[in-house]
Amino acid sequence: MTEQTVEEGKKLAIVAYITIFGPIIAYFLNNDKKNDFSSFHIRQGLGLWIMFLLLGRVINSFDSWPITSSFWVFFAVLFIYGISSAISGKMQQVPLVGAFFQKLFSNIGKSDSN
Repeated sequence: MTEQTVEEGKKLAIVAYITIFGPIIAYFLNNDKKNDFSSFHIRQGLGLWIMFLLLGRVINSFDSWPITSSFWVFFAVLFIYGISSAISGKMQQVPLVGAFFQKLFSNIGKSDSN
């Protein structure tokens, strides 16, 4: 991947981690150019947000502050890791679940000619 591709996709890659709407906005803005760097981070951000929402429903059923605090810290670390790799221009998968997200959302960002 060229440095120009990374620089062109960096803004959308960062947006993909900001709020639940970030990956959706980045997906539609990236739909025309299909930048590989942006697509990678859109898949990571979308996976993190979906997992956050689904696990949040389960964690919500526990009435324990240590469990809830651990949940928030775990996701804060994953989001910080993802956004820092986007800012630095690297395509690093988030720990533990990044490879799964890349496989699960593999059709996001693929060009029609592939």
